[in-house]
Parts: sequence; structure tokens; C-alpha cells
Amino acid sequence: MGKKRKQQQRVESSVTASLPKQEAVTLADQLGGDVLAKLKAAKHDLTAKEQAAEEEHQAKLAFERKQREKNKSFEELLNEYGDKGSKF
Repeated sequence: MGKKRKQQQRVESSVTASLPKQEAVTLADQLGGDVLAKLKAAKHDLTAKEQAAEEEHQAKLAFERKQREKNKSFEELLNEYGDKGSKF
């Protein structure tokens, strides 16, 4: 059985190797220019939306950090800064 499988594999590989290579056709070639332009515009819009959402998220985190710092109790501030004295 092993010999038959090896022979079949050799025959299949020789058949595919003997076929003439076709020119590579890309998806961009198959699509019309208008459709391709729409896809590129949609990709650009999506990228811009994702970037804006990330910037908004970072701004929200910074605001929350400032609010936590602002609302710390005296005990929390003392534990954080200790007996260092004044920064100034």
C-alpha cells in the first residue's frame, strides 16, 4: 500500500507541475476601480474612528486619575507622601 500512495503522489505532483502557470490575478484587478476606492475610503474611515475612540479612552483614563488624586483623603496622602515635607 505504501508504494501505491507514493506513486499516486508522484503522479499528482507531476500533473500540477506540467500545467502552464497562469498570470497571477489579484483581488484588486478583479474589482472595479470604484469598488476598490470605496473599500479604501471605508478602511480609512474605520481607522480614523478607532484612533478617535482610543484617544477618547486615554483622555477618560487621565480624567479619572486626576479625580482620584483630587479626592484622596488626608490618610491616603500621608501614606503616599509620608514625612517628605513640602515639595517646594
